[in-house]
Amino acid sequence: MKERVQINKGAGGAVYGLGMAGAALYYLTTAEGFADGALGLLKALLWPAFMVYEALAFFGA
Repeated sequence: MKERVQINKGAGGAVYGLGMAGAALYYLTTAEGFADGALGLLKALLWPAFMVYEALAFFGA
């Protein structure tokens, strides 16, 4: 029988989940209409990409 390998991924998923929930809450409370709310939910899912892009632009990479 083949032995199962378990990989511990740490707490990164929890941090991402809390960040996504916080971003969704922020964008939804500041939305002025349905389209803004829908765009806010999309932004909440993609916020790490925005953060990395801005960090790289700040550091000149």
